[in-house]
Amino acid sequence: MILILYKQKSYIITYLKKRSHMPVEQIKHIVDYGIIGLLLFLSFLTIAFAIERVLYFRSIKLESYTHIKELELDLSKHLSTIASIGSNAPYIGLLGTVLAIILTFYIIGDQQDSINPGEIMKHLALALKATAAGLVVAIPATVIYNALLTKVDTILARWEILQDKKNS
Repeated sequence: MILILYKQKSYIITYLKKRSHMPVEQIKHIVDYGIIGLLLFLSFLTIAFAIERVLYFRSIKLESYTHIKELELDLSKHLSTIASIGSNAPYIGLLGTVLAIILTFYIIGDQQDSINPGEIMKHLALALKATAAGLVVAIPATVIYNALLTKVDTILARWEILQDKKNS
């Protein structure tokens, strides 16, 4: 019984390897372009939301707000998205690096007799580009978030001063 199950498992694995054999280079390109593309998209979102917030902050009329919570809700729109991008972009880059290193080890195992150390180093260096890209997205997103949050605090303080002037 165990021998039959082992043979069936072996047959299924062999069949799957033959049927779903995708070239490693194609998988590598999918990983690279997928991770880098996602990071570029997140970078675009960060810039778009930052521009939208700056334009909103310039056009805000503090006199039209009667409650501070209403003002806070309007001021903090999209800030959590920018913060999430800033905190998660390094992890997305790290995921790309880990996947690329796994593919590099697969290539090493597949070509262990003919691969040279220079080729290994080239693949490992290219694997690290995803982490670098994640940091390139995360650092500006974090700086933008902090700058916008400071502006929110300033606007809220101006609203409170305006309310104190109205009440006195």
